[in-house]
Amino acid sequence: MSYEYDVEILHLLVSGAHAYFGRARDGAADVATTDAERVEVVAGKGIVGDRFFGKAAHMDAAVTLFAVESLEAIAADLGADQFDPLLPRRNVVLRGAELAPLIGQDFTLRSAAGSVDLHGGRHAHPCAWMDAVLAPGAHNAMRGRGGLRCRPLTSGILQRGPALLISPVPLDPARAHVPSMLRPGRLP
Repeated sequence: MSYEYDVEILHLLVSGAHAYFGRARDGAADVATTDAERVEVVAGKGIVGDRFFGKAAHMDAAVTLFAVESLEAIAADLGADQFDPLLPRRNVVLRGAELAPLIGQDFTLRSAAGSVDLHGGRHAHPCAWMDAVLAPGAHNAMRGRGGLRCRPLTSGILQRGPALLISPVPLDPARAHVPSMLRPGRLP
């Protein structure tokens, strides 16, 4: 049995290089970063053009997902205004997704442009840079809610906008619905 959840893909971050390395006091590296309308995901490799694409050390963590609600809660906890959701540098920023229960699970993210099957690997732990780019205390505040590192199991296209998260485990019972064949108005 699987469960469908209506989510929204807000951002698709692609960057060919790391921006946060060295000492934070020296500032982030000036690297080209794109908030793409759509991205190509390749099974076992990641997002085409991204810094982790095809890197052996990152195969189980080639795509990172992040729930914007976590970032909003972190900002509230720190008494800060909203943070730019691109600053944590997670690849796929979602609204309406509960990610922690997906650790160790295979699931599908379906957008209007296509579907990608992912394996939820582990938490995307924040780095100390979060204190510099978001706010003091953000590094600690993000622990346990910094997103999910995933391995792409299938190739496909993801596009910003309405999407479905199809999970083998119930995430939020109040929002779940069991999929039915050819339901009108659903994403393909």
